[in-house]
Amino acid sequence: MALDSNEFPDKSISKFESMLKTDDVYFFDAEDFEEIIHHYLNNGKISLGKKAIQIGLEQHPNSSELKLLHVEVLVFEDKYEVAEQLLDELQNIDSHNEEIYIQRANIQSKQDNHQEAVNLLLEALNLADNSLDIHSLLGMEYLFMDDYEKAKRSFMKCVEFDNSDYASLYNVVYCFEFLEDFDGAIHFLNEYLERNPYCEVAWHQLGKIYYSKKMYTEALASFDFAIISDDSFIGAYFEKAKVLEKLGRYNEAIENYETTISIEDPTSHAYLRIGRCHEKLGNNDLAKYYYYNTVHEDPLLDKGWLAITDFHYKLQNYEKALYYINKAINIDGENPIYWKRSAKIYLALKNFDEADFSYKQAVDLGNYELDTWMNWADVLLKLNDFASTIQVLVQGMEFYPEHAEMAYKLAGAYLKNGELLNAKEKLAQAMHLDIDKLAMFQKEFPEFQKMVWLRNFVSEIKKTST
Repeated sequence: MALDSNEFPDKSISKFESMLKTDDVYFFDAEDFEEIIHHYLNNGKISLGKKAIQIGLEQHPNSSELKLLHVEVLVFEDKYEVAEQLLDELQNIDSHNEEIYIQRANIQSKQDNHQEAVNLLLEALNLADNSLDIHSLLGMEYLFMDDYEKAKRSFMKCVEFDNSDYASLYNVVYCFEFLEDFDGAIHFLNEYLERNPYCEVAWHQLGKIYYSKKMYTEALASFDFAIISDDSFIGAYFEKAKVLEKLGRYNEAIENYETTISIEDPTSHAYLRIGRCHEKLGNNDLAKYYYYNTVHEDPLLDKGWLAITDFHYKLQNYEKALYYINKAINIDGENPIYWKRSAKIYLALKNFDEADFSYKQAVDLGNYELDTWMNWADVLLKLNDFASTIQVLVQGMEFYPEHAEMAYKLAGAYLKNGELLNAKEKLAQAMHLDIDKLAMFQKEFPEFQKMVWLRNFVSEIKKTST
């Protein structure tokens, strides 16, 4: 039984799905099949899309558009040889169809042959009436090739064709930022805004660039214009609040963060920023309230746990700080920042064994910051575990070989461990790195100032360095 095609896509899809459930055969125009196939592919229903292609080609075996959609699915499934064969057939029939070159470019791109993809897209460009999509594809290929200048130019052409192409607008700004041409980005966005003065996206992007350049007055004005253009634009309120924070206008910042919460469901990031503002204002109870809400809203947000931990640490509520950092560690024991914070709290509590363990965990998980090595060494010195102190500092010196203070501390550890030759070698290295830091060594290890041989050794090194 053959039926007429429908002019409404939803009806075409319903009729197609009805046909699949029965033994009836319905007839569709080729354009109907294209809409049906696009619907399934855009919604990730590949098997239904393939079924529609199969039936479509049975009813319209000469349709180039349906064959190109077949190619698209073949490429998606990495069946490049079959796709190329079908493209060869199509090109013999219609050598001026730009979609053939676009699909060939897609195949080359998926095989990481980005320059060849560019060459094919440039050929497609010569054939196309509407080149917007091709410029966008070229821009992406140039990004894959790390050619941000050409990518920028391609995306700028997309924006010229279509002022509402915000994806390309974002990509233009991204290229400017990667090229560190912030002034160029500002010039581009201001020109764009002269043509589109109520584009909230452009105002938002301009504000973020001004913010990165610490031009806070200009950033604030940009975010205000973004809000005027769209008073429900959450991102603009949030970024405006961040600027107000930088300017020390915490109450106004809180108002803007609260606006984001009133427009949409609360986020942990908004709670966190409000908490920080209240902490700056000395509103400790409110700061605690918002920090608690932060970790309740998103227990995986490390900044939330660190904020509430640091809040109690600053108030010298070390037991409270320890309670919250332990809760964080129970949630994510692989976070080295949590372990480093734990070590800091245990050090304040003078629980050096636990501090030692926490620093070890932090380093094992990849935290190699300078103060981690130095503070861990200090903990081990307090435990009189000089061998372990040496081991930690030797490892730390691999990351910071030119750091004089670490070299002086290692020299002191060698002396405490009775390793005089190693102590002399490391002390000489430290003095060559920065002789002015010798006073730090003498203050940290005063017991060695009575040793005549050490005073003579220091004098000799000073003479050779002058």
